[in-house]
Amino acid sequence: MVSEQIWLVDDEEDIREAVGFLLGTAGYSVRTFAGPSELLAEVTPAHRGCLLLDVRLPEMDGLELQTRLREAGVNMPILFISGHGDIPMAVRAVNAGALDFLEKPFDDETLLERVARALELDREQAEHVAAIGDIERRLGNLTPREREVMEHMLEGKLNKIIAADLGMSVRTVEVHRARVLEKLGVRNSSEMVRKVLSTETYRDWLV
Repeated sequence: MVSEQIWLVDDEEDIREAVGFLLGTAGYSVRTFAGPSELLAEVTPAHRGCLLLDVRLPEMDGLELQTRLREAGVNMPILFISGHGDIPMAVRAVNAGALDFLEKPFDDETLLERVARALELDREQAEHVAAIGDIERRLGNLTPREREVMEHMLEGKLNKIIAADLGMSVRTVEVHRARVLEKLGVRNSSEMVRKVLSTETYRDWLV
């Protein structure tokens, strides 16, 4: 896993230096870029941290860069830096999924507070993605019969109904249920349903 970083994009060198210095002295690892193309050439979906982007940039504006990042699978939280005249664009960016925006000139404490919140959100997102990936891997360990039983469990069916549907004894269904719970690493059926339905494979199962 790539270590946590702050990715700062601003075409004004003095802003890059000042913000980079502030974040560095606060203990953060910072990468700075003068334009969007430099960032897009380096950042990947595997990177963790947050993006600190000026709304007004050469080549493309912040909204387009935000779109390009999402299309590339980069889902780190985004904080926008905006001048007074750029606030409507920053608001549109937040409505499109950015975490927040900072209006110039912003004070050091506000910047550090927003960055800390963005990094915490990124950690939570990373943990959620890892948990879903773990369940997906565990689903791959189920036998075809165990998966059939699990899918009936997702529909809330009782053991006797599952047994009738699949042509097996109630006792056999009980054995399969127990194995499903064990292989998925869950304590009960409700936890199993919640975790399985969070995966890409079964997200729309009951729709």
